[in-house]
Amino acid sequence: MDATLGWGSGVLVWNAVVLTVVSLAVGLLGGFVGLALGTMRLPAMLLMGMAAPTAGGTNILVSSISSIFGAIRHIREGRVDFRLVLIMGGPAFVGAFIGGFLGGRVSETILLSAAGLLVLWQGVELRARGRAVAASADDFVTEYDGKRMLLGGGMGLGVGLLGGAVGLILGSIRLPALIRVLKMDPRIAAGTNLVIGFIMGSLGWIGHAIKGDVDYQLLLIMGVGAAVGSYFGAKLTGRVDLATLVGAMGYVLVAVGVILIWRGVTA
Repeated sequence: MDATLGWGSGVLVWNAVVLTVVSLAVGLLGGFVGLALGTMRLPAMLLMGMAAPTAGGTNILVSSISSIFGAIRHIREGRVDFRLVLIMGGPAFVGAFIGGFLGGRVSETILLSAAGLLVLWQGVELRARGRAVAASADDFVTEYDGKRMLLGGGMGLGVGLLGGAVGLILGSIRLPALIRVLKMDPRIAAGTNLVIGFIMGSLGWIGHAIKGDVDYQLLLIMGVGAAVGSYFGAKLTGRVDLATLVGAMGYVLVAVGVILIWRGVTA
């Protein structure tokens, strides 16, 4: 029971098995609602005794793997708006880069707690208005004028700055913004958000890899679980009715909000 994965990894085999199952389940849920959900996976890694820097570096790449496999399914089914990936994703990447340098200047407790409260509020709103959002399908917007492009870019920059400062992709803030502010179809918002999350997660991982904060053996097996879960979760997105999807998004956002607040309080 004390055997480790070996090849430079100090993670116990039974811990790795548990984390792979968690990664599969989180990937399934994340692919369905359009979130990488690294915020849910990271606490499990820390509970298994992993050092925080290694857990963070490994988790962010598992999130990227989960995102791209879910995104592949969404792309195949036409649920990704690549124009919005550029409009919102470009500024988000710049913001994350700048935010990484600004991290530490503002209390992490304040940043994480504020992000958690925002996500929690958005989750409650989606739960309360799930059927109303689904019923307004005719009002979903697919064209972007100058004002909407500026709004999308501004939101991407803001989320990127905050995410870079705290080391999170924060798709949980971006997803409700796509639905409620830019009035996207929630199914397309899910796919688009995963593509943006994949690119941001991959860029964020580079810094961790340079510092050696990645357990590649654990990454391999958790990544497989996340990839399988996310791909099949994304299949469910197009099979359930819109009200069910929006309601599920609300529940997940509430859970993520609570976790972020908890991390902020204990930071």
